[in-house]
Amino acid sequence: MPHHLSVQIDPNSGFCFGVIYAIQMAEDILDEEEYLYCLGDIVHNDEEVQRLEQRGLRIIDYATYEQLRNEKVLIRAHGEPPCTYQTAMRHNLTLIDASCPVVLKLQNRIKTSYDRQEKVYIYGKHGHAEVQGLLGQTGGDAVVFESLDELLQHELPPNITLYSQTTKSTSSFYRVKNELEQRGYGVNANDTICRQVSNRDKDLRRFAAGFDQIVFVSGTKSSNGKVLYQVCKETNPNTHFISKVEELRPEWFQPGQSVGICGATSTPMWLMEDVRDALLAF
Repeated sequence: MPHHLSVQIDPNSGFCFGVIYAIQMAEDILDEEEYLYCLGDIVHNDEEVQRLEQRGLRIIDYATYEQLRNEKVLIRAHGEPPCTYQTAMRHNLTLIDASCPVVLKLQNRIKTSYDRQEKVYIYGKHGHAEVQGLLGQTGGDAVVFESLDELLQHELPPNITLYSQTTKSTSSFYRVKNELEQRGYGVNANDTICRQVSNRDKDLRRFAAGFDQIVFVSGTKSSNGKVLYQVCKETNPNTHFISKVEELRPEWFQPGQSVGICGATSTPMWLMEDVRDALLAF
């Protein structure tokens, strides 16, 4: 068996401030009350969701949300479309709003563009929680696209107002913008990508290059996790994706190797610490 692995956790990995804030709010309420409803997964990480469910968090979907009356419901960091707030007013629901300020600012900017009757295009993932909230600012009128090819299948106006989901990569956003400009479109590009997320790309490359092996810890549902895992893998081919400690395999490691542990903006620090402890026990 390998022994004496040297193990280090990436200090820049783990929850972004929007997620820290939402979970803090949930925990504060659960300290006082038996349960709290949360609309959709509070974070795209099953292990963390499970931990909070044990404390009394009840994750619900929209159908259940519509049935609630006189209850408290947490809005997670991803934000919500206006109809969620309208339902709350109709059904006397108290919303604990943990929408990330970066997302709220983006929602406002999209609404302003839409009110000015600009045609709004959003670079983002179809059906993603944040994107639903952004789309709602335009009454569902904005066009969401995941790639340039998909965007070019639309009949495009000469002038395009371009936005992005906050967790997209900045380089791909600017690639889309430049390509459109080269094709002669006027592009009003609003770079609303969260710097805390986009800077991780650079930090992670630096981190991943410094170890024999990398263990990347993330929920399988995290978009950000998929992107950052690829970044690690490109930098260090000896990168292993796990979503829980039980998925670690001793045969990945040789005695005396250095191992770096990193994760997505939705990966809790306690989970990376558990992974570290398991590796040190090999």
